[in-house]
Amino acid sequence: MTILRTPRSADGTTRGIPDATVARLPIYLRALNALTEQGVATCSSNDLAQDTGVNPPKLRKDLSYLGSYGTRGVGYDVEYLRYQIAREIGQTQDWDVVIVGVGNLGSALSAYQGFSSRGIRVAALVDADPRRIGTSISGIVVTAMADLDAVIRDRQISIGIIATPGSAAQEVADGLVSAGITSILNFAPALVQVPDGVDVRKVDLSIELQILAYHEQRKAPAASGGRP
Repeated sequence: MTILRTPRSADGTTRGIPDATVARLPIYLRALNALTEQGVATCSSNDLAQDTGVNPPKLRKDLSYLGSYGTRGVGYDVEYLRYQIAREIGQTQDWDVVIVGVGNLGSALSAYQGFSSRGIRVAALVDADPRRIGTSISGIVVTAMADLDAVIRDRQISIGIIATPGSAAQEVADGLVSAGITSILNFAPALVQVPDGVDVRKVDLSIELQILAYHEQRKAPAASGGRP
């Protein structure tokens, strides 16, 4: 899982990269990392498009926002393109993250090994349940909600993950913003309101499964020749 940052130019101003393009950059980076591991030095836009499931014209348009057009007859330099994308989405430095809510989902996220390879470091775990406070999960001692502000400020954390029940999500979001968090990944089954300047990404696993169930339901009549 990747935490997306708004791409900015060297002078700190926001780049004019569409959100849809930003969402695809981590997919390109994952494919380029795989090519690097295979020892591939250059790749064509068609090959990269095939690896990522994006049509070639769209991929070339996306990469043009980075100022990367490749070389005719040669393609893209894999290592250089990999660096360009990693820099744009904040993967050339480490980002400390606080997870609020350490039930089953929060605990699983804290143990996820894929974060570290993407420049994400779980620096703190916070929960409101007295039975969890003071316990150790994934080598991190769980802190009380009352200390959320101090934890974020002391460790200079800028990204927060909400893994609480939906009823607590807005209160947690308010606490994160108040403490200086400017990016939130929300796993709670609820929408949260945040002020301008704070980015929120919503992940709802139950909705994704319901969408898949919808498609499965539509496949059933087709498999039976349209008979009810």
